[in-house]
This record gives sequence, structure tokens and C-alpha cells, in this order.
Amino acid sequence: MDLPMRTTTRRRVIAILAAGATAATSAVLLAPGTSTASSHREAPYTLSDPLVDNTDTYAFVSPDRPDTVTLSANFNGFQEPAQGPNFYPFDNKARYEIHIDNNGDARPDITYRWTFKDIDRRGTAERGATDGTFLLNDGPVRSYNDATLKFKQSYTLQGIRYNADRTEQAPINLVVDGKVAPPNVGKASTPNYAALRNEAVRAVTLPGDSAGPSGKAFAGPADDPFFLDLRIFDLLYGGDFSEVGYDGLSGYNVNNVSLQVPKRLLVAAGDASANPVIGVWSTTSRRQNRVLLANNAAPATSVNEDSDTAQDSGPFVQVSRLGNPLVNEAVVPANLKDFFNRSTPDTDAKFLAKVQDPEVPILVEQIYRIPNPNKLGGVAAKRNDLSAAFLTGFSRDVFAGRTFGGLGRGVLDADLNSLDINRVSPNPVPAEYLRLNVNVPPKKPGQAGYSRLGAVGGDLSGFPNGRRLQDDVVDIALQVLEGVLVRPAGATRNAVAGLGDAVNRSDRALSGTFPYVALPHAGSDPRRGQDPVQFRQRFRSSGGVVTASAYGISPGAKGGRAQLFKVLSDGRQVLVGTARLNAAGTATSSLQVRHPVGRDLTLVWRVTPLRGSAAGPNTGVQTTITVR
Repeated sequence: MDLPMRTTTRRRVIAILAAGATAATSAVLLAPGTSTASSHREAPYTLSDPLVDNTDTYAFVSPDRPDTVTLSANFNGFQEPAQGPNFYPFDNKARYEIHIDNNGDARPDITYRWTFKDIDRRGTAERGATDGTFLLNDGPVRSYNDATLKFKQSYTLQGIRYNADRTEQAPINLVVDGKVAPPNVGKASTPNYAALRNEAVRAVTLPGDSAGPSGKAFAGPADDPFFLDLRIFDLLYGGDFSEVGYDGLSGYNVNNVSLQVPKRLLVAAGDASANPVIGVWSTTSRRQNRVLLANNAAPATSVNEDSDTAQDSGPFVQVSRLGNPLVNEAVVPANLKDFFNRSTPDTDAKFLAKVQDPEVPILVEQIYRIPNPNKLGGVAAKRNDLSAAFLTGFSRDVFAGRTFGGLGRGVLDADLNSLDINRVSPNPVPAEYLRLNVNVPPKKPGQAGYSRLGAVGGDLSGFPNGRRLQDDVVDIALQVLEGVLVRPAGATRNAVAGLGDAVNRSDRALSGTFPYVALPHAGSDPRRGQDPVQFRQRFRSSGGVVTASAYGISPGAKGGRAQLFKVLSDGRQVLVGTARLNAAGTATSSLQVRHPVGRDLTLVWRVTPLRGSAAGPNTGVQTTITVR
């Protein structure tokens, strides 16, 4: 049978769901939210001030150094790699911070603060009658110290602890004059960018180190590790889940700061056995006052002066905040987004009502006629699953209602990531941030027990126990909001568990070592077209053999690749094989799959054009056939 891309399985899921469902409890984990670009451009203020816009925060046990925790935060998303001449520096008038709460009061016990300095030599370049150049570099750059690099940045990293009255203790300088990795301008300008990036990875001596540096730090651009199909905004994937499978962040970069710290230096009292859970969130801050200079004011004379436009003064105030992904985007309404960005975690209980009655299931019910889980009654109506993930974490005391007033009662009877597990914090304050149990061993892709769905897929080392770079938080969030935690076992729950945007990984492979984020895309390598490649799928079966092919590929994906995947009952995809493309890249060779006659088989094609092609990659609609 010949099948166009926009058909079958996902619409079949909608039909199953729309038939109705009843409430039940479930022992599955998930965090709240929905499918948006995490925290990219989510609030009115940060929309106009992108240099200080938090996009994502990550906290995970380091896969290659499990005695350490890696803290990572991204800023200023949707960076077009070729967008010179200024590219995307960190703001040298702002503070970029990652905070740790280890005693459950929802206030920082440790803060790591990055501040940046411009090193601008563009005004000293000899160019014609008036010296100065518009170029970031005027020759190949092979090292941070090359004279050809006319503009670069350095940073200071400080560690801060707090007094009993919550005032800051004197900051401790952990890094001074750290090298910020420059932009990946292109193959002519930065011919060995990997070496430039490695030059920016810095060993860090932390308080208590006696045998040499135990930490690592990094600041610079990276491929955006977040992935999703942004067409959620078109009536939730086109009104029929047909608009899925295209990574809207493919080819874009972000600014990243990362720090690797021994877990003993993060947990309360240095005792991970007694106090294994930490809360993690990131913020950016600006000085409170900004004065724009008058027209025709004389230019600054120093080449290190970043701006002739404004002067900032006054105390620093928080302007952006990020803990769990997708919260300010999908839980907090538009009129409160700037307020949320300025609020602190110890006051988050005020958002409880919105957490327990999120908007997305209401919209899904209107568009797809899928019953809102909040209307199912009983446990479902309370949405204790969202309360636990958003404000409390999961533990046996949360399950039993002995802490937090039973906000998460009945969700998961296990000690995972609530701070009430810690000996020092038996009654922690409800707060919105990532919670990481540092004693849960890390799992890598391909390792037994690993799942991109994190705890929802049975992998307790993933989201919402912290957040790894590869966790598919969009699919996790979509499934839980549609009731995967509160529906009984059966066809409806199985269908909900298969919901997602068909984007399961970032467009670039992560690094196996710190800082783990992939190298940024180069400006000389044109970003893939916004439009995903289009194609049709053909599946025919006879004698227990399914023959599969893709055709009508437009525009042609000459030199690209086409992969066939088998979709398992739990939603995981297993690669069947890679097909050859014809000379024009418009059709694939056929692949064959053996399967028992009379049994259902779900298959899907993914076509990936060469980078720089007129269109980006796309995944077909998961198609289920009964084998003949």
C-alpha cells in the first residue's frame, strides 16, 4: 500500500484517545510542561533582551566521572551560525549564575557566578585613513591568543556561599581570565575549531582540593542540545499530529556555561550518603538602572569599552530564571511570565493552582477531543503527579502525604529526588527547580536500562531526576499532561505513552567528555532549510516479509541518507537498516523486514539530506500494518 506522510498511526492514536478514558493511578514519573522551545523567547522582557535569556538548565551525574556532577546552562538561543560581524557574545554587564539548594529552604546555599569581559582590539587595526575594522578576525584563528582574533572575551568564575541571614559571604575566585571559546566563524577563519574549544576547557581548583584541581569549567558557544518540532504553535502540530518530525532547533547554536564539581562539594555537610539530593536552577541578572546616552555624545576612547549607548548602575536584579524545562512556557500564563522570571523558588507555592490545572490538556481537549485528565475525578483531578514533579520531588514521604501536605500523594512510592530524603531537610519548602539525587548511577545511550524518556522509560538517572542533555523532555511532558500517570493499563494509556513530536534526538552527537555539549555549527556551513524534506512511504507485505521504501523525496536528498526504523510497543525505535538513494536522491532502494503473519508491525522512514541542502531532515508518520 502507498501511504502519504500525513496519515495513519498518530491519527489512529487520536481516535483511540477521543473514545474516552477513566482514571487510575500509575507508578510512572514525569515533569510538567508541554512542547515549546523550552525557555527560548518565552517571556516579554527576555524577548527584547536575548543576551540574558536562559534557555535550558541541566544537572546530571557525569557519565565518565560518576563521582562528579555536571552543571550546565544555556543562554541566547536561536543563534544563526553565520550571523556576523558581532556574532553572539555574553553580556559583559550581566551576571550568569547557577544555584544549588542542598538544605531544602528553596534558597541558594551555593552560587557559581560567571561575569565576562570584552577584549576588543578592532579599533587598533590599521585600516585606511581611520583605523578600525568591522571584522571579528582578520585572518585564520588557530589559538585564543592569535593576533588575528580581534574580538574575544574572558570570564571570572566565582563560588559564593551564604551566611545564616542569607547575605553573601565574600566570593571566592575559582577562575580568573578564563578563555571564552570564540565563535565558529567558518572553515577559513577557524579551521580547527575543536582545538579552539578544547583550549577553553579549564581545570578548576575548588575549596578543599588538596591533590590538585578537581573541577572543570567552560564558557562558549555550542550546538543547542534541546530538540523539538516547533510546529506545536500551529494548533498543536497541525490539529491532527501531522506536523511532526522536524527539529526546529536544528542548526542553531546557544551560549553555554558548564561546571563539573565533585558531588561531595555540592551536597549538604559534604555527605552524599545522608544528603544525596540537591536543587539546581540558573538565573541572569542586570543592574537595576540603565541610562541611554544623549544623541551625538562623544564616543568612548577605550577599545575595551563595549558600548557608547548606555550606562548601567544600581544593584543587580534577577531578570531570567530556569529550573525545570517548559514551566514558564507552558504552565505560567503570558501575563505572569516576566513575574516568574523575577521570582525566587522559595515563593513558588503561589503557582500551585496553575500547576494542578495546566492549560495544555484544555487545549488538547478542544482541538483533539481527548478528555482532559483533570476531569477524570479522583487522584487524576488533583494532578498530584505534576505537583510532585514541579514543587516537591518524589519520595516515600511525599507518596504518603507526610511532607508537603500530600501534594504528591499516591504518585510514586520511592525515594528518588525529593529534598525530604536529606537528613538536614525533613520538611523542605515547595519550590520549582531541578532536583538531582547524586547517588543514582548514570546511564549512557546504548547501555542496558537507558531511556531517552528518563524516569518515564524506567531510567531513574534521567529527567526528572536532574536533566541530561539527551533527555526527551518534550515527549515526556506531552505524555504526562495527557494522563499517562493517571490512566489505567490498556489501549488508551498505551496510546498516550506513544505520543510525541517524532524528534527524538538533537541534530548533533554529544561529546563523551566535559563539557559534553556538541561543537557549535560553523558559519561557513549553511544551516539546513527551515522546511523539512517531503516524501511518501510504501509498505507491502507477502509471505511474512514486509518490503519498505520511500519515494517522491522533494527536494532530492542527493548524497543524504534514508533510514528505516521499527517502532516497539514502548515507543522506542530500532534501526532496521539504511537504504541507498538513487542518483537524484528522490527515492530509496527497498528494505525487507521479516515478521510473523497476522501480527502488527509499525515502521517509519527518516530521510536526512546533506547539511547545507535546501531542506532539513524529516521523519515519516509511524505506520502500522498487519503482516500478510
